[in-house]
Amino acid sequence: MALNYVLRFEEMDRHSLPMAGGKGANLGELANAGFPVPPGFCITTGAYRRIIDERDELKDWLDHLNELQPDQLDTIRSIGQKVREFFESLEFPAAIKSEIIKAWEESGTEHAYAVRSSATAEDLPHASFAGQQESYLNIKGEEPLLKAVKKCWASLFTDRAIVYRLKNGFDHHSVSLAIVVQRMVFPDVSGILFTADPVTGHRRTVSIDAGFGLGEALVSGIVTADLYKVRDNEIIQKQIAKKEKGVFPLPEGGTEVRELSPELRQKQVLPDEKILALAALGKKVEKHFGSEQDIEWCLEGDNLYLLQSRPVTSLYPVPAAGKNENYRVYLSIGHSQMMTDYMKPLGISVFQSLIPLDNETTLMEAGGRLFWDCSGYLFLKPVQRKILQSTLADDNILVLKKVIQSKDFKRLAPKRGILKHALRPTKAIMGIYRNAIPRIIRTWYFEDPNRIVKRAYSTFEQDLARFKKELSKYTGAVRIRLIRDHTLFQTIPDPLAYTYTGMIALAVIKSKIKKWLGEEAWDHAIEKSPPGNITSEMGLMIGDLADAARRYPDVVRYLEQAEDHNFYEGLNQVEGGKAFQAELDRFMKKFGMRAPGEIDITRVRYKEAPAMLIPSILSHMKNNAPGEHREKFKQGEKEAQEAIRSLLEKIKATRGGARKARKLSRWIAIFRNTVGIRELPKYIMIRYFELYREAILEEAQKLSEKGILKQKEDVFYLTLDELIQLLENRLAGDEAIRRIDRSKEEEKVYRNFTPPRIITSEGETFNGGVENKDAPPGALVGIPASAGVVEGYVKVIRRLEEGTLNKGEILVAPYTDPGWTPLFHSAKALITEVGGLMTHGSVVAREYGIPAVVSVENATQILKDGQYIRVDGTNGYVEFLEDIKE
Repeated sequence: MALNYVLRFEEMDRHSLPMAGGKGANLGELANAGFPVPPGFCITTGAYRRIIDERDELKDWLDHLNELQPDQLDTIRSIGQKVREFFESLEFPAAIKSEIIKAWEESGTEHAYAVRSSATAEDLPHASFAGQQESYLNIKGEEPLLKAVKKCWASLFTDRAIVYRLKNGFDHHSVSLAIVVQRMVFPDVSGILFTADPVTGHRRTVSIDAGFGLGEALVSGIVTADLYKVRDNEIIQKQIAKKEKGVFPLPEGGTEVRELSPELRQKQVLPDEKILALAALGKKVEKHFGSEQDIEWCLEGDNLYLLQSRPVTSLYPVPAAGKNENYRVYLSIGHSQMMTDYMKPLGISVFQSLIPLDNETTLMEAGGRLFWDCSGYLFLKPVQRKILQSTLADDNILVLKKVIQSKDFKRLAPKRGILKHALRPTKAIMGIYRNAIPRIIRTWYFEDPNRIVKRAYSTFEQDLARFKKELSKYTGAVRIRLIRDHTLFQTIPDPLAYTYTGMIALAVIKSKIKKWLGEEAWDHAIEKSPPGNITSEMGLMIGDLADAARRYPDVVRYLEQAEDHNFYEGLNQVEGGKAFQAELDRFMKKFGMRAPGEIDITRVRYKEAPAMLIPSILSHMKNNAPGEHREKFKQGEKEAQEAIRSLLEKIKATRGGARKARKLSRWIAIFRNTVGIRELPKYIMIRYFELYREAILEEAQKLSEKGILKQKEDVFYLTLDELIQLLENRLAGDEAIRRIDRSKEEEKVYRNFTPPRIITSEGETFNGGVENKDAPPGALVGIPASAGVVEGYVKVIRRLEEGTLNKGEILVAPYTDPGWTPLFHSAKALITEVGGLMTHGSVVAREYGIPAVVSVENATQILKDGQYIRVDGTNGYVEFLEDIKE
């Protein structure tokens, strides 16, 4: 069969992607489905591939581009320019030129045409190349047409397009370019339509941008468009813009930017009936493709035309509602756990198994993150009143207020028959609380506060040993089923009880101080250096490692270039290596199972990749004197005791002061001995994860040796249930591999998505919610999490392994978990995008006595390295003081 260099629209459909590219395939699909599409044809990828295949210098340039990194801009510019110049000066092969001219003549040489690029990697369901290759409008005549085609081919190699492909892992050889040649429509108005709201994510809201003239003005950002939003055939928003310019065709070909007349500038571009008709047409296109669409459209006279349609790639996926098709509200678990990164299927599955709930409908996965269906509770009127009346500076409370006040919630939340849904998970949760209540009572009234820490640790170690022994009795599916059915949260009531007791104590203390002294006399120094905080202990032991290393220059030099694959072998070959390893072994025994993002069981652990610790060790050496970390902790203890003594003296001076001081002294002792235990439940969970992970990888290794899995780490892309089925031969090996491959593709799609704090079953997302009317103009606002005011230079660290912090810099991060603790020794202040008063970063910042502002929306994007800022942890805002320092 002869290779077609040209296909008419009626010869293409959505399956024509390899030949027609995304734009061409979708236009063919629309035309054949009867949608109003201006006629045209497509110059196929076959034409492009023939040119590439016939020119060795092009192949060499593409090979070179594939070897580059996205930041090698000078080389990218140089090679890109060579490729573009090649295409723009190209002599067409005769066969390709004749097919193009024939198609043009059949379409009508008297018409003007739009010539647009259509890449094979463009407009795919999860790849957005929109706007990266050029479009040429109002092309008239043979030579201008051929010139526009060559420019489209050249535009595949703009610097921007090359960098995008390098960043997103697209092979420059694998991307081909087709070109759409479409009869021009000369519209009165044109614009862009999203069949789901691209800002809020609401799936039933159609968002329309509209301007006068050609749509190029909107696509290129020349004008501000009218904005219309339609939901359920009703216009719910109209924003009429001041439109000063438009793009219009020239009689001789080409286009020009033209000033609009005064009467058009403030005029509504589309009448209401056309807005509704366009929205309805957009929803028909969405239904046809089976996914939300980004559509370019225009209106010529009374006729609507569709110029292209592609999938919307930026929408966060909605959790599958299962059998429940009613309105639901889903709260992000990752925001509460300080880990919003993508989690592989096994990580999701293990976390779901920990909590004894009906997890198919309560803890739900979307985009590689976990969400809690909180609808049952949130629909209860008393719960709504409690949230709306709350003055607590809590990130979840603040965003839930937004949800309750939203139009959809007021309209769609059920009014009756909801109590049973709210109570469904209560039995299991109440079991946890029921086991914890006796411990809370004993601690509050009877237990010696100074024995709390020892008791909390000894109890869990006994439970852990029992489970380890039980797990060792079994192999295969039985062992994995034991892991799946192990409801961990039922085994840790004591640490949870101590955490609740500490929170109760703090509330009582603050209330009584205000009552007895008539003022807010709480001194945050009392929170410094509490006993029993396992996370702080890990940070101190990192400091011990740094001190152990600095005694041996050869060890330091080795650490500066060490890698995981031969870490210990190389360490033992340098002077002092064995002494340092002894200290490292002591650390690993207690913390080797930890890691950044540790709630995901699939994450590599410190003991598996010891080189992960090196940046923290070297940073500590650089920023702290020997023993300084231990001295700081002791100083914190002294300051806490002095603050307690001062407060008690004030209380004793009041009426009945001696009795009050005795009570307050006990409450403070309870608080100090329980506040550190707040980190213990997560540490217990990670200790159990160590057992889970070892058992799962042992079974995966057996499957790998049998050839069922390609490598043992592929087990991370299966759920616990799928692994059990595979071990019991109820899941075929080939099917398991298909599922693993599919999961890996999904990971590529969703890894870089930012999960919303809340998403509803309508797709509407809610983030942030912090307001601060007292903050200075232009300041970033968040939750005040640790008191104090400091000024300093910004250091943005998005992933722990990607950056180091110099002493005195202000740490700006998406979140922090225990793996980040070593950085607090160097940080002058903390700013995070996620968090609340009792999350990791807030608690540790208070212990270290540094100011912290958390839940600052988009902090890692807004703040830049080297900016000089003021962090007000007392009032919860961040001020810009100077531009970035050179």
